[in-house]
Amino acid sequence: MSDIIKEHKLDVARIVALGLLVGLFYFSVTSLPIYFAGLIFGIFGLAKEAIEGLLKKRKIGTELYITIAVVVAVLGKEFLAAGIILFIILIAEFIGDVMGERARSSIRGLIDAMPKNARLKLENEKEEIVKIEALNIGDVVLVKAGEKIPIDGIVIHGNGAVNQAAITGENMPVEKDEGNEVYAGTVLQSGALDIRVNKLHEDTLFAHIITLVEEAQEKRAPVQKLTDRIAAYLIPISFVFVIGTYLITKDVRMVIALLIFTSPAELALATPLVMVAGIARAAREGILLKGGIYLEELAHIDTIIFDKTGTLTIGKPVVSEVEILNPEYSMNEIMRLVAAADRRSNHPLAQAIVNYANELNVPTLQPTHFEIIEGRGIEAVVDGKKMALGNDALLKDRDLATPKMKLGNLNSTAVFVVIDNSIDAVIYLNDKLREGAREAIQKLQKDGVRKITMLTGDNAATAEYIAGEVGITDYRDGLLPGDKINILKTLQSTEKAKVAMVGDGINDAPALAQANVGIAMGIMGNQAAMDAADIVLIGDDLQKIPKARALSKRAYRTIKENIIIGVGFVHITGIVRVLTKIIGPIEAAAIHLVPDVLVFLNSVKLLKVKID
Repeated sequence: MSDIIKEHKLDVARIVALGLLVGLFYFSVTSLPIYFAGLIFGIFGLAKEAIEGLLKKRKIGTELYITIAVVVAVLGKEFLAAGIILFIILIAEFIGDVMGERARSSIRGLIDAMPKNARLKLENEKEEIVKIEALNIGDVVLVKAGEKIPIDGIVIHGNGAVNQAAITGENMPVEKDEGNEVYAGTVLQSGALDIRVNKLHEDTLFAHIITLVEEAQEKRAPVQKLTDRIAAYLIPISFVFVIGTYLITKDVRMVIALLIFTSPAELALATPLVMVAGIARAAREGILLKGGIYLEELAHIDTIIFDKTGTLTIGKPVVSEVEILNPEYSMNEIMRLVAAADRRSNHPLAQAIVNYANELNVPTLQPTHFEIIEGRGIEAVVDGKKMALGNDALLKDRDLATPKMKLGNLNSTAVFVVIDNSIDAVIYLNDKLREGAREAIQKLQKDGVRKITMLTGDNAATAEYIAGEVGITDYRDGLLPGDKINILKTLQSTEKAKVAMVGDGINDAPALAQANVGIAMGIMGNQAAMDAADIVLIGDDLQKIPKARALSKRAYRTIKENIIIGVGFVHITGIVRVLTKIIGPIEAAAIHLVPDVLVFLNSVKLLKVKID
């Protein structure tokens, strides 16, 4: 708070000086010229903002209303009222700035959390403290217990427990060992790590998080644009109303009070502060919102679509069984050919098969031909044999009948091995269900999400099993990437659904873009995935989805409260009391302070209030 006051020391000086002069003038201790000089000093900042807003931005704000009110008070010889009004309004403006800075300071806290220096290891085993900007890819830095990790990199020596709360919002330490990736801004709670730098400081995950959060503040939500449009309509109406009142009543004191109460201050503040507080709070929870528009949109979502692999499951399948259908081949021979065929694929199933082959220590081969068949699998030529690996759609394309799956593998993902147009083996893989998936689905259902659907390219039996495990009744299986987009478009056009798509951010990028809100999760350190979605969940916790929705609904409710209480109740009752001559200009200025404070306090509570 002291830092904020230092930043606004001129404003504090204006308030203190004007308050003293008003007191002295009231007791006839100071002369009118000195008092006028104090008024000019006090109103200078407001008048400057009012003129700049009018000329440069074509915007009429509270500053212009108050400037006119003070000038009218002086011209109407209401000198004391002019000073007291200005004094109270300056206090209101100062409170507004402080509250706004408090909300934004939560975002600045992210920037401050970024380490500034690193302990660079030199060739002679000596160490040197350097700025993180001086680090290059390949450098090795040493991090000791209790220190922040300064840069993204790979652990090459040592082990320790790392608290990744600055990125994921989760305080549970994660054990890091040789070969593990670590991220800037996280804290090494125990142990010591030698880390080889693999990203420059401006390219770290933490740096990208800060950039996203800063950019998000500039993206205005629809409700914010709406309040701006309402204010644009109300301003000329209020001026006509005030002028009409004066022409009828010739009452200067009433005009001054009406100018104060018809100011659009709270309407302008009702939304932006909530959005800043909401975005900052979400970032602290490991939820990156790319703009207030998505914070608002998520509150209105009635349909959520989940991709299966890597979203509802952990996305790390393992081979559970290899069924040999052609007795001419041994297990090792099949795996030798299959691993060679899959070696150039980055698909999770292919990587799992290659890993399994490595565990069997089968000889390494390279394919002489390799081709990915979208939505089907791959084709390759290995050791002179024409091979195809994939799903039952791949078999149908080759007019091959799908073999009957073994009873114990009905819930597994099957990869069919075709060699020279003969189905010679089936590889079964299993993927673990993501922890907390069922609880997250239940929370979303209780929160009023009308429809939850799971989409997958997997077989019907596996899809049914996973959907049942997490409590989803509507699922689609055997889908190609293009099918997911068509399903989204159908929901949006025929059912008029507001759809959120939850996926891994890479393979699901087209569907994420088509959805009203695209949510990418499990993308730690993946810049491409961060670019693909509207909301990014840092980490793998599905519970963040209902939390993000709860936060968005709370933010939207807070905006409505601000408008109803700050604008509707206080201002309307205030105008009525002015017109009935119950209150005058000084009382109006004092009452005007109340909705300002209420709006500010109601908005910034999002930073600390419990979100279930």
